[in-house]
Amino acid sequence: MFTTRHSRAAPSEASSANSLNSTLRGRRPRGDPSAAGPHLARRYTRRVAAIDRTTDIDEAQASGLLDMDAAAFRVAAHEVVDIMADYLASIERFAVFPTIEPGSVGSAFSATPPEDPEPIGQILADYRRLVEPNATAWQHPGFLAYFGTTASGPGILGEMLTAALGQNAMLWRTSPVATELEGVVVGWLREALGLPETFDGLITDTASTSSLIALGGAREAAGIEAASEGIAGREDLGRLRVYASAEAHSSIEKACMTLGLGRSSLVRIPTNDRFELRVDSLAEAIAADRAAGHRPVAIVATVGTTSSTSVDPVAAAADIAERERLWLHVDAAYAGAVAIDPMLRAPFAGWERADSIVVNPHKWLFTPLDASLLLSRRMDVVRAAFSLVPEYLRTLDRETPVRDYNEYTPQLGRRFRALKLWIQLRWFGLEGLRRRIRHHLELANTFADWIDGAPDWERLAPVPFSTVCFRYRPPDWAGDEAALDDRNAAIMDAVNRTGDVFLSHTRLAGRFTIRLSVGNLRTEERHVARAWTLLQDAAAAADVNPASSPSG
Repeated sequence: MFTTRHSRAAPSEASSANSLNSTLRGRRPRGDPSAAGPHLARRYTRRVAAIDRTTDIDEAQASGLLDMDAAAFRVAAHEVVDIMADYLASIERFAVFPTIEPGSVGSAFSATPPEDPEPIGQILADYRRLVEPNATAWQHPGFLAYFGTTASGPGILGEMLTAALGQNAMLWRTSPVATELEGVVVGWLREALGLPETFDGLITDTASTSSLIALGGAREAAGIEAASEGIAGREDLGRLRVYASAEAHSSIEKACMTLGLGRSSLVRIPTNDRFELRVDSLAEAIAADRAAGHRPVAIVATVGTTSSTSVDPVAAAADIAERERLWLHVDAAYAGAVAIDPMLRAPFAGWERADSIVVNPHKWLFTPLDASLLLSRRMDVVRAAFSLVPEYLRTLDRETPVRDYNEYTPQLGRRFRALKLWIQLRWFGLEGLRRRIRHHLELANTFADWIDGAPDWERLAPVPFSTVCFRYRPPDWAGDEAALDDRNAAIMDAVNRTGDVFLSHTRLAGRFTIRLSVGNLRTEERHVARAWTLLQDAAAAADVNPASSPSG
């Protein structure tokens, strides 16, 4: 249905279903250290043995009134760093998604809290035994589901230092460096994205919170004094309206729920055959709502929707927002990182006219979860929407004005997220990040070419970034959508159960759609090729032993 311009040779033809089963039966068990190679296996065995020898209760545990002793902390911290490094170095010995069923993990842990202290060695041994094998391996290069959230090495080091400092960045005086470094990092990211200095912002946890804050600003900008008077039971307001495409993320709807607007306030605008918001339908919906006595508040445009990564026409949406005097919020949580490459900014045309923008560094900038960048040209309005300063939070002993970020968010307490960003931005450099993002775009286009070149497979959406939406569609099953849905769900399940890769799904135009999204920092072409081979093997197995047959 959709085409690409460049072709790459596909990996070797799919093996038979019997060959796949034989290969799977011969694979070493996931978690077996020998699967990682002799060098890592020996180091893993020595590490476990070292942990098991650490069986003594620390004196601070036995009778102390203070924290872990600094010397004991140093020893344990070295052990923890080795565990982390071993995990990352041998990540491929784990299944991307563990072969477990719901409820099977919790029962492996003690049902009662420990009455007495336990040695750190035993705790770490239990971590390796109970936690690592049962975690979805987001760090695995075969993680091709959802949108990747890789925790890079320098980002992990930043998280470690953040935990040691123990900052609460709610006020300038509770952490001057957290407050002021956040301003520096926000400025770095704004400049890297090519946005003008009129944008300022802050770092939140996730795009859900960032969009909630942005729509809180939109509600305040509507001039209804929502922060002071509320909106419940006010007959003078009419029904408030927020507009977003049918493909917009569910967090927008949740924000409407949380802000008291209600789910019914969100107007879902139809999309075209590329899953992009239809501007004509947007204009018609706003006009109809005004005629009905409703009050339009905001427009949400998405650059990189969750299902297909489609790109809404932001510039056209900005024209309407300006004409109608509405707040424009741009959700670029996933794809926004691409804009750090000036040569790749075409999909973002017009976003500089938005009132607010969200980009998630914990997605495609490889920052450990969580880190979401919220930028706005109207931070004064955002502050008016959330500021509440009781006497015990006032700074009285400084003449220079201070910025207290809690005044811009629903929360009071805040993490020092800027530190890990500062460290990893310096370690990678912008050019290093651009190089990795371009590599991911190339891998996705390679996979899309393989899909396009296979007669029994069908791509279901364009590939503007690094996510490919597709399905298996053999000619003899054409037209039987229910059977195609079932078969593709079975194919994806079979692939995921191998443990080599992990894929996710969505529905596009009502059709079950498999998604392969390249965004993991450790993914190479061999992992994408492995996914393609497994998909073909699973499809071949389904052809031999179909669970259902096409209806007459």
